Amino acid sequence: MNRREFSIQSLGALGLGLGLALPELALAQGGPVEGTNYVKLGQPAPTSAPAGKVEVVEFFWYGCPHCNHFEPYLAAWAAKLPADVAFRRVPVAFRENPFGAHQRLYFAIEGLGLVPQLHAKVFHAIHEEGLKLDKPELIADFVAKQGVDKAKFMGVYDSFSVQTKAKQARSLMDAYKIDGVPALGIAGQYYTSVSLNATPEKALATTDFLINKARKAK
Repeated sequence: MNRREFSIQSLGALGLGLGLALPELALAQGGPVEGTNYVKLGQPAPTSAPAGKVEVVEFFWYGCPHCNHFEPYLAAWAAKLPADVAFRRVPVAFRENPFGAHQRLYFAIEGLGLVPQLHAKVFHAIHEEGLKLDKPELIADFVAKQGVDKAKFMGVYDSFSVQTKAKQARSLMDAYKIDGVPALGIAGQYYTSVSLNATPEKALATTDFLINKARKAK
């Protein structure tokens, strides 16, 4: 999802296969290629992983159909990561509405320890049930239907902690120069995405390649 393409209708019309012949060719010829399948940052981005671990960050937006498509692949991949890889998700906000509301939604469920229970359900609600979840009252009703105390959730949603995480997320987006999602940042040094690699599987293969590259650089 490119930051200039805010409508879901126009996003869906793009299709995952549009303009992806070059990335597929690069991978077929012997592995990910810098400048085609991934980008090395000119200036390192900040990381928060413990010492000795390689950080991987997924940048996403709940309203993005490509992120929705990518999520099952990513979740399966993340469940099998080795101990020296620290994975986290960062919701993007290219503008306040609806990105800001979705960003605070994620950080609120993260703060309550509910990502395993609710993250995929948010995607399903938006893309399969047609819920926008772009206003606090809609979000509050949704989480309440999932068995979460509405008042407790909204207290976290509106908290200083969530506001701080949103500000940090925007700074990290700038550091990685994120202009579309889903995208992955590796070790504060590399950027890759599904659009650079043609398919979710190839994007994750490139991510594995960059994790190994970051390991060897230590």
